[in-house]
Amino acid sequence: MPEMKPQVYKDERPAEYFEPFHAAARKGVGWTYTLVRILVSLPTLLIYRVRAVGRENVPKDGPLILAPNHFSQMDHFFTGLYLRRKIRFMAKSQLFGPPVLTYIYKHGGVIPIRRGHHDEEAFTTAFTVLDQDGMLLIYAEGGRSRSGELGEPKRGVGRLALESGAPVVPVAIYGSAAVRRWKRLRFPKVTVQYGEPVSFPVEESPSYERQQEAAAEIFARVRELYEGLATRNGRRASRRSPDRAPA
Repeated sequence: MPEMKPQVYKDERPAEYFEPFHAAARKGVGWTYTLVRILVSLPTLLIYRVRAVGRENVPKDGPLILAPNHFSQMDHFFTGLYLRRKIRFMAKSQLFGPPVLTYIYKHGGVIPIRRGHHDEEAFTTAFTVLDQDGMLLIYAEGGRSRSGELGEPKRGVGRLALESGAPVVPVAIYGSAAVRRWKRLRFPKVTVQYGEPVSFPVEESPSYERQQEAAAEIFARVRELYEGLATRNGRRASRRSPDRAPA
């Protein structure tokens, strides 16, 4: 397995550093989003041979939460590649810093989550996006799984779903765990499947336990989709294998 950089679990920068990014995200996205999408879409499609299943399950308008699993920093591109709507991403704050990337994140509507802190500002921005009938992406596991296996859901997606009442589309991304092998010129084939939306009655102040329950229900659907993709891809690999025993 490729060597991975150690995780940094706390961002020591003050909350004030991220205020301009929240202000920009609440205003929407501009030409930067479109430009990056144009530049990245074709290479992503060709290199990773991305296939989408169930796009009809993604509403064409209205507030919406996308809740994918998360293995790679390419997952947001994989999720949005076949969708016409613009996605607003919730991302760890450590991504903000390098000048060029930070400019893209700021003007592309990326919402920083100040890692290692109770970041209420990130949720305020997320609810603002949903109030504007935007489409918001939050990784159900809260961060990348580095084991190659699905992780466990965090309550953030449950809170957003319960307090906003916005429908949640569970999303399974299969194949992106191997994206790190690009340095060996090995590019996995990626499949993205969008499940049927799930909605919850609005709860103004759900308990932590209730938030976790909702998150678990959402992620159970992600897991079901993912395991289905894994099974189907395993069968296809078996049929292609020259070592497969004859019927």
